[in-house]
Amino acid sequence: MIGAALFGVAVLHTFSVKYFERLAHTHPRHAGIWHLLGEVEVVFGFWAMVLMLFMFGVAGRDESVAYLESRNFTEPMFVFAIMVVAGSRPILDFAHLLVRTGARLLPLPRTMALCFVVLSLVPLLGAFITEPAAMTLAALLLRDSVFARTTGAGDAGPRLKYAILGVLFVNVSIGGTLTPFAAPPVLMVASTWGWDLGFMLQTFGWKSALAVVTNTILLLAVFRRRFLALGDAQDATADPVPLPVIAMHLLFLVLIVVFAHHPQVFMGIFLFFLGFTAAYQRYQDNLILREALLVAFFLAGLVVLGGLQAWWLAPLLTSMSADAVFFGTTALTAITDNAALTYLGAQVPGLSLAYKTALVGGAVAGGGLTLIANAPNPAGAAILRDSFPDRAISPLGLLAAATPPTLIAVAALHFL
Repeated sequence: MIGAALFGVAVLHTFSVKYFERLAHTHPRHAGIWHLLGEVEVVFGFWAMVLMLFMFGVAGRDESVAYLESRNFTEPMFVFAIMVVAGSRPILDFAHLLVRTGARLLPLPRTMALCFVVLSLVPLLGAFITEPAAMTLAALLLRDSVFARTTGAGDAGPRLKYAILGVLFVNVSIGGTLTPFAAPPVLMVASTWGWDLGFMLQTFGWKSALAVVTNTILLLAVFRRRFLALGDAQDATADPVPLPVIAMHLLFLVLIVVFAHHPQVFMGIFLFFLGFTAAYQRYQDNLILREALLVAFFLAGLVVLGGLQAWWLAPLLTSMSADAVFFGTTALTAITDNAALTYLGAQVPGLSLAYKTALVGGAVAGGGLTLIANAPNPAGAAILRDSFPDRAISPLGLLAAATPPTLIAVAALHFL
């Protein structure tokens, strides 16, 4: 019960980060601690620490350590490694090349064409390179092409930025369902329920792809004038990265994805990657180590706090019908990680196929509503938040912006 209470406090804290940022300005003497508590990536790690201190005081050292050791921290470690590699300059240069090539084939103004490719094809690519990698690439590409730019007409504006963020989060959440290994909520159940590539494509994949493209087209149509006012994005002028360096970075990326469930392996590969970047520093920008560490800290805190929520989540899920569980899971995803919901469902024997698909469909459909709804969301937020007022993404602003694309995802995954 204490774990559930602290989980609730952490959720409320994520909706209050702007309040702590204001405290940092009004109380400069303790600005450091207020800035720390205003970092959304710190929230769940902070309250996980409070939980462990309470557990240590009540249950003792052995039980506290045993609980921590029972948690699986593979996902936070993987997200850290994949964010740093996917955010490196050679990978970004390669992604920019592919995006620009795809954009030239579209009969749209350049900035709109770039956004279409980044918001549609990159999330669908996440089905193969994993959602955290797709989120990192898409967020960095959007930062350089839209979020960080200014023109005579001003910058993109908060309204457009939130709209893009909402579509990005939803599209990444559903875009990974083309395969059984890329989206965390699908990964939790695929082996247990025997879902293979053919099943995913037939049951979720084509519907998700339709929703991804629809969301992107609607965004471009609604904000067409705003995009036109931005003008055309300019190509980077930095020295080109040699093809062998790009090839090595792609190899590191592929190897980390292949061994995503084996932290001893992919962390070893990641250390070799760090050594390679040091050897060829001329072709590197600063690695996004800080952003990746904050995201990993966020997810690790969610793992610790989320491990004590099964006592109320599992009965709630199993008491619903297939239709009710779809919409219930979509709503619950806003306040807890969608992978946790599907994991709990995988522990219940005898579920019908309709119930299973509704559970997963609702989990991925609601994965863009909040920062904690889907594991890759904090990665995108960490990269893009500097472009928002007060360097903070408003949870209510994100919720409002993500609701329309979420409704499109719901319609595609539940009614088609």
